[in-house]
Amino acid sequence: MQRVDRIDDAVSLPELTLRGIILGALITVVFTASNIYLGLKVGLTFSSAIPAAVISMAVLRLFPGANILENNMVQTQASAAGTLSSIIFILPGLVMLGHWQGFPFWQTLAICAAGGMLGVIFSIPLRHAMVVHSDLPYPEGVAAAEILRVGSASQDKGNGKQETGLGDLVAGGVAAGLFSIAAGGFRVLAEGANAWLAVGASVVRLSMGFSLALVGAGYLVGIVGGLAMLLGLFLTWGIAVPWLTAITPMPAGATLSSFGTAVWSTQARFIGAGTIGIAAIWTLGTLFKPMVEGVRASMGALRAGAPGEGGAVPRTQRDLPMAWIGVLTLVLLVVLAVTFGYFLAPAPLDTGATWRLVGCAVLFAFVFGFLVAAACGYMAGLVGSSASPISGIGIIAVILVSLLILGIGTLDGLLDTSEGGKYAIALAIFTTSAVVAVASISNDNLQDLKTGWLVGATPWRQQVALLIGCAVGAAVIPPVLELLYHAYGFAGALPRADMDPNSALAAPQATLMTAIATGIFTHKLNWTMILIGVALGVVLIAIDEVLRHRGGVARLPVLAVGIGIYLPPTISSALVVGAVLSWWLLRTERKRAEARGDDVPTVLAHAERRGTLLASGLIVGESLVGVALAAVIGLSGKEAPLALVGEGFGTTAQWLGLAVFVLVCVGFCRRVLAAR
Repeated sequence: MQRVDRIDDAVSLPELTLRGIILGALITVVFTASNIYLGLKVGLTFSSAIPAAVISMAVLRLFPGANILENNMVQTQASAAGTLSSIIFILPGLVMLGHWQGFPFWQTLAICAAGGMLGVIFSIPLRHAMVVHSDLPYPEGVAAAEILRVGSASQDKGNGKQETGLGDLVAGGVAAGLFSIAAGGFRVLAEGANAWLAVGASVVRLSMGFSLALVGAGYLVGIVGGLAMLLGLFLTWGIAVPWLTAITPMPAGATLSSFGTAVWSTQARFIGAGTIGIAAIWTLGTLFKPMVEGVRASMGALRAGAPGEGGAVPRTQRDLPMAWIGVLTLVLLVVLAVTFGYFLAPAPLDTGATWRLVGCAVLFAFVFGFLVAAACGYMAGLVGSSASPISGIGIIAVILVSLLILGIGTLDGLLDTSEGGKYAIALAIFTTSAVVAVASISNDNLQDLKTGWLVGATPWRQQVALLIGCAVGAAVIPPVLELLYHAYGFAGALPRADMDPNSALAAPQATLMTAIATGIFTHKLNWTMILIGVALGVVLIAIDEVLRHRGGVARLPVLAVGIGIYLPPTISSALVVGAVLSWWLLRTERKRAEARGDDVPTVLAHAERRGTLLASGLIVGESLVGVALAAVIGLSGKEAPLALVGEGFGTTAQWLGLAVFVLVCVGFCRRVLAAR
């Protein structure tokens, strides 16, 4: 079968079509809701570019005239919207503070749309240096381009037997969806198993999560990141928590589980925060020089217009005009200023002080946002969007903006009252939300632009699709957040007194960043544990640098270690299972291909593609069922309206959950190994 390679500059095909925009918007709803649920539950999101491309090819092949560039525009739009959901890493902190009682639609929409669209604008001048004239690998972008090429070859030939991969995506979704209904809905399967042990004066926790979405996420993370998370898990629950519980008096009447969890959440977890923060700072520092050089080269190419023969700009080099970029930037800055002004309107400040704070917030979001846009774009090209440290950048941003507001607020009298202090913390979180939106979109956009460059798309049309994706995603985020909050609640923030805190969504990054901002303003931040985490991070960075200079594939991604320390163990353990499956399957397939005499790279590419789609299906299936169950819970007003069993079934549910979890993992392996 002949592949569809790069479309020539002289060829003009329909790209940004109405049907493509509508399809992209529908896919956006699915993947944005999925990413919001997954992010609130476990603190991770997934790249939606590849599954969006597969769905687009499967749907558009039913219509005449569909082509590779139209499919690329659909995945570009859907990928941007799904990525924008990363704003949930910080925005729920406003509810945790009690500043918001839900998610006001227009304020949430404005901060998401303005931040996301600024991320698109900031990525435009980076395209020439970081995409066109760069040897950065862009793993997700290259993989999406390959899938589009293969699928479009089948589309052009009208070969109905050629697989698009939609079957794998659906299979994973159905399996995870059914498991999620049985666990979260009917309660006949447990979502994890825990054992708390007293070893002398220490508390030890043994945990295993049964989330299939996390297995899928771990599969996408890969074995290097998975083993790093496993190290973080061991450092926390094998060393830090046992040591801290041994030297901390256990409160009277406390159980092992309540005591161990309290020590972890108030002390050990901040070690992970310090490790994540120093890892992000180190990454930004190492990328500073190439980042500056890339920005300088891109700005020069953008001003020159990248002319082709005869002075004409080739179709595949046409970005949005500078005039449009300038106008859009000004409009977005005005939207940010109005949004921050409305946010601060009830604060106990005079008009002058209010607008000074608004000006500082907008300036910080713009300047720091551009810096992190360049850094995230480079990191996405180097290690992939999924592995870029958006959480670490959020931690740096919330610390910096908190210190900035602390200084200004002290001078303006904002911190003179407790109400003013709460507004200061809320403004720090709200400003960081804009920065996270910029960072997450920039992190994803250059992957999409790389895909477009490889298949021959028109850049300015892709950039318009990215802006549309941000607008649609921003409209989806507020109602989904509102629905999930009122159905499950967040850790430490339950909308109703009768809700079970164990069923609340963890929102781990939002919890951490809120604690950091609150600690800075109240001078009660647990700096001891954070500094221990920083010291640990420095040691791990040194080890990773030694491994890097020695060559080979052995590495120690410090950010992943920090995440393993920070996340609950039921989450980290399931992620590790997925990562180990990824390694074992590709290793097994390589040996089988060599024994058969097959072309190893081709066999591995098929297996990896099938595994990626199955893993994405697991994530989407569980996430969509979680959102649907949230709607049922919200409408019924009951904690478990679909439950078929009572609390006495818990032990049996754990064994059943483990058995089904293992069966699904075995089925996953068999399907990947069957790829040809």
